[in-house]
Amino acid sequence: MPTTVSDPADPRLADYVSLTDVALRRRLEPEGGLYVAESEKVIRRALAAGHRPRSFLMAERWLTDLADVVEDAEAAGVPVLVGDHDVIERLTGFHLHRGALASMHRPVLPSLAETLEGARRVLVLEDVVDHTNVGAVFRSAAALGIDAVLVTPRCADPLYRRAVRVSMGTVFQVPWTRVDPWPGGVAALQELGFHVAALALSDDSVGLDELAADPPQRLALVLGTEGDGLARRTLAAVDTVVRIPMAGGVDSLNVAAAGAVAAWALRAPAHPEG
Repeated sequence: MPTTVSDPADPRLADYVSLTDVALRRRLEPEGGLYVAESEKVIRRALAAGHRPRSFLMAERWLTDLADVVEDAEAAGVPVLVGDHDVIERLTGFHLHRGALASMHRPVLPSLAETLEGARRVLVLEDVVDHTNVGAVFRSAAALGIDAVLVTPRCADPLYRRAVRVSMGTVFQVPWTRVDPWPGGVAALQELGFHVAALALSDDSVGLDELAADPPQRLALVLGTEGDGLARRTLAAVDTVVRIPMAGGVDSLNVAAAGAVAAWALRAPAHPEG
């Protein structure tokens, strides 16, 4: 049976404390081997991807919508905690209106070679620190046929609650891992047969249409951090610098929007009919 909780200091609720405190969660979640999934859809996608729950926290009204999840959790001995909205709000720092929360075991990230096996189109996020942008990139990657996403050591955590929510759970769908060191990882990608292109403004850049006219078989497209863009060492290491032609006096797009445009233009051709 679900367990009713009323005291925000209850130790069983420790995984959910101060979910809005980004600095705290950046330390607590990776070091504690956990991440927090928010909303019924995201929880279901995490479970479908094989991720293991540590516990669930929800208001009573959601026990019906998540009845099958609750039943499976109870059979596996996973705590299902139920509380009033005001208790949950005091605990987490926000009003729980998306159904439920789940504390999930953080999966072990695969190696670079495992992540890229069979991949033809890859996005690399260099030091993208905004969780909303990271989530948006993953959602575009899933929608536009990107085979994998790589994140550099200083990039925001794709499993942070906001990134997961913005991605609509597609962080569980698109294979991803961290590439470390960086930009030394450019050479590792090249050794795996990838043409590495950087999306940036530079004097030697080629237009997106030009690269799309004769696309490489395997392509890794590097997207830079908000504001500063890509590091000089990265631009020096890649095979091609590519730009999206702009109109209307606009010099650049948000990183997630730029990644979506480039992913669509450079999508892998369909395999020939056998």
